[in-house]
Amino acid sequence: MIVQKFGGTSVGSPSNMQHVTSLVNDGNSKIVVLSAMSGTTNALVEISELLKDNNLKAAKEKSLKLHEKYKEVASELFANEEYRTKANAYITQIFEEIDTAINTDYSTDVEYELLSKGELLSTHLVYFYQLQEGLSTALIPALEFMYINEEGDPQIEVIKERLKPFLEQNKDKNILITQGFICRNHEEKIANLKRGGSDYSASLIGAAANADCIEIWTDIDGMHNNDPRYVENTTPIRQLSFDEAAELAYFGAKILHPFCIFPAQEFNIPVLLKNTMEPAAEGTYISKTIISRGFKAVAAKDNITAIKIKSSRMLMAYGFLKKVFEIFDRHRTPIDMITTSEVAVSLTIDNDSELEGIIKEIESFATVEVDSEQTIICIVGNLVADKHGMAAQVTEALSSIPLRMISYGGSEYNISVLIRSEYKSEALQLLHQHLFLNN
Repeated sequence: MIVQKFGGTSVGSPSNMQHVTSLVNDGNSKIVVLSAMSGTTNALVEISELLKDNNLKAAKEKSLKLHEKYKEVASELFANEEYRTKANAYITQIFEEIDTAINTDYSTDVEYELLSKGELLSTHLVYFYQLQEGLSTALIPALEFMYINEEGDPQIEVIKERLKPFLEQNKDKNILITQGFICRNHEEKIANLKRGGSDYSASLIGAAANADCIEIWTDIDGMHNNDPRYVENTTPIRQLSFDEAAELAYFGAKILHPFCIFPAQEFNIPVLLKNTMEPAAEGTYISKTIISRGFKAVAAKDNITAIKIKSSRMLMAYGFLKKVFEIFDRHRTPIDMITTSEVAVSLTIDNDSELEGIIKEIESFATVEVDSEQTIICIVGNLVADKHGMAAQVTEALSSIPLRMISYGGSEYNISVLIRSEYKSEALQLLHQHLFLNN
């Protein structure tokens, strides 16, 4: 069994849906996880925001425009009148549900229900198309087996138990299509795994189904050694370890959801990153095997806030850091980087929604300085501590850029530096030149 996930661009048009169908139907048993068509989730977010602002007229206009788009998709996708009729009936049903939601008072429950429609539409369209083509396929509803607990964390054992009956009922089918991103929470209400969560869905489903491989198909030929939006002449990385891939995903590599690696790593299921438009390209293969030492790739994480906490009470004291960390824990705010001295600790966060409350608590026993508009640059590879000069190569490359923080030694796979976001593009280019092109 292979799990294949296709992103929004991969199913972003009728021709792309037809292309995906040709890719997945190769005679092997697969679970195919689909995102919403590109642009759909953004449109649904806009409708939700308009509903929240009580701008019902604009919300209905947005819904009508999206409905027209899907009717055009169905008209182009289906040559068979029977399946075109089925597809249009389902599209009409979904947009009636959207219009019903628009006519109710806004709530987060209504928002989550609205956001679920994109994946429901894309999976049904591809499912109907595969039936039209006479292919061995079934549609299994993610809302019946994808589950998160009260903290929003997926529960793999519950997912496995709920998924099992669907696998048994459809064991005679080659292709099982399901939705990425969407799930139910502990109250059985519709929820989701946040933006980009279809990767996470695929990894969780792969773990629950004990898959042989989890394939993530997108619009780029694997994970590159730098961000091609800022750096020229980047190249795909052919092989990465789970730890290396997890560091890159967390610190900004857009091709992969930050949490996608962990279920695969826990159950030792390899992950393959492939390009939908260039299926012959090798892509990136991620497994427990460490292939080589040295630098592999650079990634950048934006919208970082740096917090410097200074107090003479730190001097020769114990329990100070514990007190600081407990504050972040109470506010459910993760810390990315941390450096310490005798009288100060500097750390970074990527979610400032609780910043005001955090600062208020810390100021009761220390002074606080906050810097926004920061970027973490993460240099990843097999950076074993006994190999000389690894950190020096990074600092030499960035000698012209002010470094706010440096983190090295906490992981064998990561050197991280914090800089002002205005230097991001220059830093990525300098690192690429120094670490990859000059060696």
